[in-house]
Amino acid sequence: MEAFAVLTGDIVASRSASSDSVEAAMDVLRRAAKDFGSTWSEDLRFTRHRGDGWQVVVSDPHRVLHAMLFLRARLIAAGLGLDTRISAGIGSVESLGSTDLADATGRAFFVSGDHLDQAGKRLMLIAGDGIGVWQNAVLRLAEQVMRRWSPAQAEAAALSLLGETTQEEIASHLGITRQAVQLRLAASGVASLDEALHAFATHDFTEAAPR
Repeated sequence: MEAFAVLTGDIVASRSASSDSVEAAMDVLRRAAKDFGSTWSEDLRFTRHRGDGWQVVVSDPHRVLHAMLFLRARLIAAGLGLDTRISAGIGSVESLGSTDLADATGRAFFVSGDHLDQAGKRLMLIAGDGIGVWQNAVLRLAEQVMRRWSPAQAEAAALSLLGETTQEEIASHLGITRQAVQLRLAASGVASLDEALHAFATHDFTEAAPR
């Protein structure tokens, strides 16, 4: 059966944030999901649940790391001082729901939601079909790279992750010089994630990963 990637998340320390900040964070994530989906010609069906919780579905699990990094980058770039945990579940989907993912069903949804409850202080986790130790090791390293991102660095990194691959394209989008983009990207260290993105993009999710 075809595998999907389901991302389930919640806003970190939302109880300490104002309701307006949480609403703004949700709006950022909703728009980011729409932008990511537009790039790949799909609807991620962003669905909010449990107050500070959210969920999306990515039809191709090879894009799961791209999606996780992009959504967090966009939220950091918003400058709200908020972040999100993300648990990715890889597996089959029986139904994508009626109007949104609230009534969606399938292994990918179960795995994603179950592991978010077990995440603790981790910001990104992945489990399910074809997932072994190395994928979560990559996510832990990616967390460390992203922890030092300023909103400006995250904004440039998000554009890079979305496919605006040249510094000239990013500079044009942001209305800054190419040199400023170069400095932001270099400081973000996003280029260090290229091999990880390639590893996810070429991984065989039908087989268990080496342990």
